[in-house]
Amino acid sequence: MRSTNSKQITVGGLQVMPFASMAAAVRHIIKPDGSVVPGFGIAINPEKVMLARADATLRELINNATLRFADGTGVVRTMRKKGVANQRIPGCELWEALMRQAAKQSLPVVIIGAKPEVNQACEAKLKAQGTPVVAAIDGYFDDERQLHDALTKHQPKLVSVAMGSPKQEKLIQRLRKVYPDAFYLGVGGTYDVFTGYGKRAPKLFCDLHLEWFYRLCSQPSRIGRQLALLSYLRLHLMHKL
Repeated sequence: MRSTNSKQITVGGLQVMPFASMAAAVRHIIKPDGSVVPGFGIAINPEKVMLARADATLRELINNATLRFADGTGVVRTMRKKGVANQRIPGCELWEALMRQAAKQSLPVVIIGAKPEVNQACEAKLKAQGTPVVAAIDGYFDDERQLHDALTKHQPKLVSVAMGSPKQEKLIQRLRKVYPDAFYLGVGGTYDVFTGYGKRAPKLFCDLHLEWFYRLCSQPSRIGRQLALLSYLRLHLMHKL
């Protein structure tokens, strides 16, 4: 198996960057000298691969990102099957790692999205750990220009948006046109989990790569979405990814 390198690997038509560790992913975004590589990160999992195969608009949206990383065991295994060593990079954990690094290197951060009480709690917890949050705007803003003004005024290096896919990615595309000098990351329900308003799968399920099963048991209505995993598995076994 080839060692992890900077070459992106095609998975179901999407280019995904392999990483040997979470630390390597953080270093790819935040350099040791404190500089941040401007861009737009999207977590790639089997469900997203299957949706992108069927939806040209979503596929274009994902391909417009500057960094696509494997946030799904199925994607990691497909990349390994192609001979590339890599590790899973959960989006929620990458965000937390970036926030800790921002605290160490005094990098200004803007957090956008979630309910007002969640956003406020997230801001308070980040500031308590030393992360320089220069603006926190919940997901119920009246005018998108409020975001534009905050970005141009505070000039953050890291911007995270918690609105769920693909809404958050579409917003990030628009924000980057106004303020391109930051690294943006869509983080879904990460603020909720970070602040205790939401719950991630227990560690045992995470260690066994069964977070999808825990989510299905917690929300049976997800069954339609989870069926995409079976389609992905079939393509993976048939070497068609």
